Amino acid sequence: MINSEFYVILSTCRDAETAARIARALIEDSLVACVNIVPGLRSMYRWNDSIQDEQEVLMILKTTVDRLPDARQRLVALHPYEVPEVVALPVADGHDAYLSWVHSATRAPTT
Repeated sequence: MINSEFYVILSTCRDAETAARIARALIEDSLVACVNIVPGLRSMYRWNDSIQDEQEVLMILKTTVDRLPDARQRLVALHPYEVPEVVALPVADGHDAYLSWVHSATRAPTT
């Protein structure tokens, strides 16, 4: 299925426990369908005029275009970093059944 309705969000965290706490909150709020937490990431970057070399975990979050703004806002609010990484990439293609599941898992709860 080729559809720009779906997005993958990339974000890093200092440890798996923090990433899991953020992931659970976003899933509970139906803002993302799932989050892959990938340990063993080494990040090198410039921060406050010095080169940093840190161990982090990568979060790969799946959502829809409709839930993307709220997912981004909630991720930033929950994240302990002063400037958290939040990079959203449109999904160019995907397995129809999987994308259908992402769509149903991120439906805004009805009140």
